[in-house]
Amino acid sequence: MKKIFFIYILTVGLSCSKTKKPPFDLPINAEILLTADSTKTWKLARRFNNNTRISVGDCFLSYQVTYSSDHTILDNNGEHEDCGDSMSSNWSLYFNDDKYPYIKLKGGNVQELMHLEKDYKYFKILDLSEEQLVLEFQHKQFSNKTTKLINVFVPKDAVVKDRKFHW
Repeated sequence: MKKIFFIYILTVGLSCSKTKKPPFDLPINAEILLTADSTKTWKLARRFNNNTRISVGDCFLSYQVTYSSDHTILDNNGEHEDCGDSMSSNWSLYFNDDKYPYIKLKGGNVQELMHLEKDYKYFKILDLSEEQLVLEFQHKQFSNKTTKLINVFVPKDAVVKDRKFHW
């Protein structure tokens, strides 16, 4: 009986781990939600590393990124001491073969600042509304280990409780 139960648990566990979450249904007005039909600035509200919420320091707390309807993007890192250079790039919406929506950053200094071999980077869109933008991406750490990061953005003037999260 124990053997049958173990096989059942193993089978259920393996089948659940292979289940892929369906793609986010990108709204038809996604570009307007992203840019407010001109420019929209988003601030980082929360960050997750491999699904674990992480503490964010001053550079993350001050981080803002502006999406423009002319398909350019600019962040404000360079405006803050020791936060690095500002990133400027072009953005576009992209769908992979499995119909998952992405923001593709291409050109500008994205290759240099993100230490990429190519001059583009994809950010999977997990949510997009007037109040929230959630992006998932793979990032190579200093140890050459790749990790999954999820950034939750809100409009720059939004109030976020517990934003300055620390362990």
